[in-house]
Amino acid sequence: MIDQAHGRGASAPGDDAEAIDRIVQVAGDLIECGESVSIRRVAQRSGVTRETVYRYFSSADSIVLAAAESAAAAFILELSTALRETACPVDAVVEGIAITIEQLRADQRFALLFNATGRSRYLDEVTSPEAIGIGRSILDEVNVDWHVRGWSDTDLDELVEFMLRTLQSFIVDPGEPPRTGESLRCYLRRWVAPAVEVGADAASARVDVSNVHP
Repeated sequence: MIDQAHGRGASAPGDDAEAIDRIVQVAGDLIECGESVSIRRVAQRSGVTRETVYRYFSSADSIVLAAAESAAAAFILELSTALRETACPVDAVVEGIAITIEQLRADQRFALLFNATGRSRYLDEVTSPEAIGIGRSILDEVNVDWHVRGWSDTDLDELVEFMLRTLQSFIVDPGEPPRTGESLRCYLRRWVAPAVEVGADAASARVDVSNVHP
């Protein structure tokens, strides 16, 4: 059962899901405003007691992680929607990397999953199985029939790894000044696109070989 509210006149949440959503939302707002996240501050602003916050989150760090993951989930949905009509593998990779870089710069909650070294206390490895899985879910949403084009599951996992490693390099050293907009996309098309094209050619050749009948 949800505890009674005691913070800033907010009404008590109706159920567990609403309590968690409210806590995570408040934490995200604090992060976006550059304020520190604490159990006391989150409880005050979310309209629940500290005991309720501790029921769902063991520490302020766990709340921050939940806020970062919530931002990441929303971003993945937006990215999948933006790329859904993209039928070219090169376009999907270039735009996917570019949009992710721009979002990391714009959303402080999402950026918490990384830091200047490309890692953080919240995300152990940028190429972890979890990260690869998220990347695959995005590629699966674009309008590219990867398997018909000859891309195997292993090929796609390696493509996602390549994208994540490229992303990591931009996090570690964004450049001076950082590339943005069309400049960023032109750079990716010049240097990243050829690698994707090689992978696409290899996949296509595999399809051609499989279609040869003895």
